[in-house]
Amino acid sequence: MKSSTGHPGPLTGMRVIDLSQIMAGPTCSIMLADMGADVIKVEKLPGGDDSRAYREPRVNQVSAPFMIMNRNKRGIALNLKLAQGRAILLRMLEEADVLLENFRGGTLEKLGLGYEVLSQANPGLIYCAISGYGRSGPYADKGGFDLIAQGFAGLMSVTGEPGGPPVKSGNPVSDMNAGVLAALGITAAYVHKLKTGQGQIVDTSLMDAALQQTSWHAAVYFATGQSPGPAGSAHLLTAPYQAFQTSDGWINIGGANQSNWERIADVLGHPEWRDDPRYATNTNRMANLDSLTAAMNAVLTTRSRADWTAAFDSAGVPAGPVHSIGEALTHPQTLARGMVVDLVHPQAGPTKAIGCPIHFSRTPTQITRPAPMLGEHTRELLRQYRYSDTEIDAFVVQGVVEEAARLPA
Repeated sequence: MKSSTGHPGPLTGMRVIDLSQIMAGPTCSIMLADMGADVIKVEKLPGGDDSRAYREPRVNQVSAPFMIMNRNKRGIALNLKLAQGRAILLRMLEEADVLLENFRGGTLEKLGLGYEVLSQANPGLIYCAISGYGRSGPYADKGGFDLIAQGFAGLMSVTGEPGGPPVKSGNPVSDMNAGVLAALGITAAYVHKLKTGQGQIVDTSLMDAALQQTSWHAAVYFATGQSPGPAGSAHLLTAPYQAFQTSDGWINIGGANQSNWERIADVLGHPEWRDDPRYATNTNRMANLDSLTAAMNAVLTTRSRADWTAAFDSAGVPAGPVHSIGEALTHPQTLARGMVVDLVHPQAGPTKAIGCPIHFSRTPTQITRPAPMLGEHTRELLRQYRYSDTEIDAFVVQGVVEEAARLPA
């Protein structure tokens, strides 16, 4: 089957059968699709991807969360509880490079679709499983969500303000990092397949992805035996490196080395801070962080965020505003990088999506498809897998597959 992505991305020719849903798996398959892979999203029946049921916000009755996570993919709705549905999937997998799933451990094995079975029919198949805790260990069969993984990995114990309750990251960091790690693993396994013809299992989890994000904190624990706690926006190891108040908002200032600190003191009009015994070295600044923060805030609140950003930029100090999501998504730099793209959905109409964060000079990524309606490409795909229209009509009647309703022109 020829790739249908329509653009020469670096992964053109890779075929991905994506059984995943909600966040972690779709994050992975978005990246693969943007880089040219032909991603076929297989949605369960009834209902499809669970994120379709997220009620708000909706655009013309279409889930905005579903659309943001599933553009650039073709979609088929398939009932894997029925033998005919599983037979269709097996036919698709015989010609696939990658199977992506994020079920609870053992789910596909119970359906007769585990790696041992699939690899016999397709020895080159790359089977990528994203789970809560991984395919090994005492928690291998436990399910997981981003919130649970952030708590398990200790991320919630170091997020928020000192003395406050546990706080999760505002974004689903373990879900999204697991998706990025899965995409990296699949790409590496694909290189191996191109060299040897051999497929393999790629195994990552929300727990693994969350633990990977604890590197600085793990370094402290391994060195001292002590678990760090939350520090607000401040850095664990260096100062000043955090958010500060201005007269009209917040600004981040990165004094991650001594030369930057000395420039900061000059910009703030307090060159004497360079030699102040409380602030002269990073060790002293960390020991007197509360005093340093108060002294800096007292100066920074006298001028606007834009004024201070310009002043620090002129001095070569890394600094930048704390944006709202809307400010970030409409900023000229964001738009110049192609990080917001326009798409037209058949039901929702004109929509926007996040662009691909990886940029190539010779094989650029492209985003050409909106998220599919449930079963939008069912007939197209079944025809490509050599099913006749008569067979497809029977599958629809029997509930093996579902087709998207045709919308009025």
